[in-house]
Amino acid sequence: MEINGVEIEDTYAEAFPIKIGRVLITAATKRWAEVAATEATGFGTSVIMCPAEAGIERFATCEETPDGRPGVYIQICTFGYEALEHQLLERIGQCILTAPTTSVFNGLPNAEKQFNIGAKERFFGDGLESVKQLGDHKMHSIPLMGGDFLIEENIGAIAGIAGGNFFIFGDSQMTALTAAEVAVDAIKELEGTITPFPGGIVASGSKSGSNKYAKFMKATANERYCPTVRDKVPDTQIPADVKAVYEIVINGVNEEVIKKAMAVGIKAAVTVPGVKKISAGNYGGKLGKYQLKLHDLF
Repeated sequence: MEINGVEIEDTYAEAFPIKIGRVLITAATKRWAEVAATEATGFGTSVIMCPAEAGIERFATCEETPDGRPGVYIQICTFGYEALEHQLLERIGQCILTAPTTSVFNGLPNAEKQFNIGAKERFFGDGLESVKQLGDHKMHSIPLMGGDFLIEENIGAIAGIAGGNFFIFGDSQMTALTAAEVAVDAIKELEGTITPFPGGIVASGSKSGSNKYAKFMKATANERYCPTVRDKVPDTQIPADVKAVYEIVINGVNEEVIKKAMAVGIKAAVTVPGVKKISAGNYGGKLGKYQLKLHDLF
């Protein structure tokens, strides 16, 4: 298969189950909503070493937020609900409550699983906290030096999917990087997914385990896709005309939104001149049960 003259390899992305909490942050300005969202999703690239995978999903307009202010949806992802509750408490308490003018709303109000995060964060008020009703939203109001911080009683969580991905092969580092940037920008317009790596782009695509350091390394460089060592790797997947490969990793609330994000990202990436090929990462079922076939996306 080719799109815009670029080969789409007949392969699949291997993804795995994960628990996802979704939070809506609002603030007096878009700038401060984004600052809080960026802080709250930090150190959240991969559960290989991070306590969670996290990222900004999308911006919300004043017309769609409960308090009529600019907003940002974020996702926090962990392997279990207990760990997820801890991450929500810590990231909201340390990164959103501490940011000027912010409020927090439940991003999954209809989810079966609900954590009473707001009811726990309220104790920061040290007895001076109060309860307010904002439409259908029960809010805890915590007095701060810059004004009250409002947080909804509950934050919802669901069983989602992590690890949807595709690889972009470029004839130069800047070609591959530009294509990856274009892909991430396109995915940002969608609802329900995040790209948790820096700027949405993975420079250090990895494989599960290690060929040499298996005793202490859970994941190592995916040498089959590293251009500078192609001559040292018998089963290299790097063609002679490819100088760089970047990976886009996508987490989402369900399989369909991840497939849509993969398709949108790939279509955007192949518009960049010099992109030679699109592939995906899979590990023979060692990583996860979901197989997202590239050819089935289109």
